[in-house]
Amino acid sequence: MFGTYIRSGEWLVYPFFEHYRDRNFEYKPEELGYAGDQDFRGRYRANEALLFVGYGLNERVAIEFEAAVIGAKLDKSVADPSGLPTRLEQSGLGDIEGQVRWRWQRETEEQPELFSYTEVVVPHNERLGLIGTPGWQLKFGVGAVRGFQWGTLTARAAVDYDEASESHFDLGEYAVEYLRRLSPKWRVFAGVEGASDEISLIGEIQWHVSPRAFVRINNGIGLTSKATDWAPEVGVVLSFGGR
Repeated sequence: MFGTYIRSGEWLVYPFFEHYRDRNFEYKPEELGYAGDQDFRGRYRANEALLFVGYGLNERVAIEFEAAVIGAKLDKSVADPSGLPTRLEQSGLGDIEGQVRWRWQRETEEQPELFSYTEVVVPHNERLGLIGTPGWQLKFGVGAVRGFQWGTLTARAAVDYDEASESHFDLGEYAVEYLRRLSPKWRVFAGVEGASDEISLIGEIQWHVSPRAFVRINNGIGLTSKATDWAPEVGVVLSFGGR
């Protein structure tokens, strides 16, 4: 979760909403249950309600869990001759995933903080190609964090395993992130995140209404044609416990 940190013994609970708009969404009819292995570009819209829960096991290890409910629709390309309906709509359970993060090294005056993470996405709704996950997905990543007077920089990269893909292993997500605390109540975030040739620019404002709650408002803008054009998000992070 961008620009968010967790302490030992702390619980973070984050209910949030995300909307997606993409005028050139890439798809294959066979991935959606219809004949045809050619790539086409359609018009995609979706609304997703999600719940994120994180817990700091100790000063080095944190775990997180996330689940979603989503409603999505795809208007197929006019060049698509397959039996795919002109508009395909699906709704139900979205991604179910969990992650473990390990801090290998604390930040010092000479060295950045180093961490690694492992993520698991559970297969579900295999027959609903627009919203389902047809096979196990794993992610193995590493990252570094360094604070400066003008803000905090984070860089990370991962390798993905997808049981349902032909190659199975591929270059996963990569990102460079910047976080700046403007005051006790306000923080701003900016980052560039990608996976393969899908690259997005993300901006975020955080309003810390109390020591135990803050509002996150962000938006992702696609920088490449295969990235989602527009993906705004809003939610409230609630903190419990911690020491």
